Amino acid sequence: MITEFLTLAQVGYGSGGGQSTGGFSMTYIIIIGVSLLVSFLISGTLKRRFNEYSQIPIRMTGAQIAEKMLSENGINDVKVISTPGQLTDHYDPIKKTVNLSEGVYGMNSVAAAAVAAHECGHAVQHQQAYVWLGMRSKMVPAVQFSSKLLNYLMWASILGMGLFQNSAMLWAWVVLFGVTTLFSIVTLPVEFDASKRALVWMESSGIATSIEHDRAKNALFWAAMTYVAAAVGSIAQFVYFLMMALNRRN
Repeated sequence: MITEFLTLAQVGYGSGGGQSTGGFSMTYIIIIGVSLLVSFLISGTLKRRFNEYSQIPIRMTGAQIAEKMLSENGINDVKVISTPGQLTDHYDPIKKTVNLSEGVYGMNSVAAAAVAAHECGHAVQHQQAYVWLGMRSKMVPAVQFSSKLLNYLMWASILGMGLFQNSAMLWAWVVLFGVTTLFSIVTLPVEFDASKRALVWMESSGIATSIEHDRAKNALFWAAMTYVAAAVGSIAQFVYFLMMALNRRN
């Protein structure tokens, strides 16, 4: 993440966004600095909460939680599988699998239950054709294409091709960055809704006590905040580049 932010800061090199320090736009340095600080604070809080709630046992493992939630929602064509790594949990709508990291799949803790139920929340969204999930899924090809072109433009600029001195190339950057920013915004209701579905089910099914439910809610809240921070940072950068392009036109 740090490398990505610094690379983007170099894109704002000498761009006229305020005074510059060492060639970096001061405005962009502030945007990057605040984004990094907020991301680190949220990430640190999230890790502390999950470490704490991983020590609180419940009677079912993450895999059992996921299977039970899917079954009770009438979803019989989605498999729950273990995937290597940490924080690699996700729902794959194409393969129809709920992928739980090793630390969640076999663990019987509040943290594991919260993560497993959240991922199953996405499966329920898929089953019910949740509009925001459908919109995000349709955007994936465009986001992948935009991200790839942004990388090319970024490295070309770093190598001294002066792409951001060219108005047409700058507007291309704005449009491509706008696609990825829109994706981060669309992601927010998808993630918040999945957590809401998870918590409602955990309470109605009697999986967790009221205290455990509150802790699961807190863990999912901080997980959601990582998406909020990413979206806000992306919006700030998009506005920066848009203003740069508008000023160049004037």
